[in-house]
Amino acid sequence: MTQAIEIRNVEKRFGNVGIIHDLNLSVAQGERHAVIGPNGAGKSTTFNLISGHIAPTSGEIRLNGDLISGLRPFEINRRGLSRSFQVTNVFARMTVWENVRCAVLWATGQRYAFWKNVDDLPEVRQRTAEILDDIHLLHRRDVPAGLLTYAEQRELEIGITIAGGASVIMLDEPTAGMSRAETERAVALIRRLTEGRTLVIVEHDMSVVFGLADRISVLVYGHIIASGTPEEIRNNPKVKEAYLGEEGH
Repeated sequence: MTQAIEIRNVEKRFGNVGIIHDLNLSVAQGERHAVIGPNGAGKSTTFNLISGHIAPTSGEIRLNGDLISGLRPFEINRRGLSRSFQVTNVFARMTVWENVRCAVLWATGQRYAFWKNVDDLPEVRQRTAEILDDIHLLHRRDVPAGLLTYAEQRELEIGITIAGGASVIMLDEPTAGMSRAETERAVALIRRLTEGRTLVIVEHDMSVVFGLADRISVLVYGHIIASGTPEEIRNNPKVKEAYLGEEGH
């Protein structure tokens, strides 16, 4: 069976400093896979390697069976992978509607043309409205994104991430900084919007990880020390010692 993401023997060095060491990771199509580990373990670097923001020093990365190592981020995105970032990444001065519409325009094959009025594209209007309804922000459509609450901005970013119709979604700490109620709402949203897609998530909140993921990989000092079901990871002595400790209980 073709894996959605396959990382084989990947190393990443910055000068003489090795950040990622012999990294091997497989994520099955349709799986919700969490990557956890202590601060400085290399989680964001791994995300940047997969999404093309940095290139591996050695090894290979495949997306749905195709080699993507060394491709640029937009090329990887066109092959069906979309990601969010730790820091909220929306266009603050554009409205909620305009933020999502930008992503939809690209996904529907529309390109910049000064003689075109984007408001005259019914399929774009419909898809934009559907996404805003999905993320419960349709009533905020005309609000500049920078004026949304922090939780709403994260929801908007998730909407932008899924707007392109990518089969593989990567979310980098989507619930960071949220209250418990906001986190529960975000998890329900993520679960619903990624149904039928592959999800890879980096998250520090263990209740989110164990409640959302089908499988979990534990990254410590740039190397995966264990992969398995939530129950297997919870009961893995190496994982408890290296990372989970009391968090896993």
